[in-house]
Amino acid sequence: MGTIAFLFLAPGIVAGLLPWLISGWQQHDWSGAAWIVVPIAWIAIATGVVFLLHAFALFAQHRGTPAPVAPTETLVVTGVYRFVRNPMYLAVLAIILGQALLFGNWWLVLYAGIALAAVVTFVKGYEEPTLFRTFGEQYLDYRRNVPGWWPRLTPWREGRPDS
Repeated sequence: MGTIAFLFLAPGIVAGLLPWLISGWQQHDWSGAAWIVVPIAWIAIATGVVFLLHAFALFAQHRGTPAPVAPTETLVVTGVYRFVRNPMYLAVLAIILGQALLFGNWWLVLYAGIALAAVVTFVKGYEEPTLFRTFGEQYLDYRRNVPGWWPRLTPWREGRPDS
């Protein structure tokens, strides 16, 4: 239940409510370009939603939430986390940028940039130091092998230095 509540509170507000307040979700008239722009926008939004839900489900499987107040007891390094350390943040950005494209709204692009700056600040200032204090060498090994923002092409397997 905590994971579902956090899903609606954090990404729901950041990727849903705030973009709606900024854009009114008014679809842009792309005229002749709509045949390519609209599907790309929807692919970005749908991909973001799928990865976001997958990442949240992994936290539920590990008996915790992504919320700092109710974390998991184990480091989540399965599923999409084998490719990139911050899939939820990337998924939320994909959803916002997909909406920016769909609605032809530059304010949403600016908002995505502000959201990215806030997320990187949070990750560097709070999340990474907290994960290191909590999980120590296991987190350092994970961090050495899995990029934070640009996904690996192959999945990392914990305990295998060559992967």
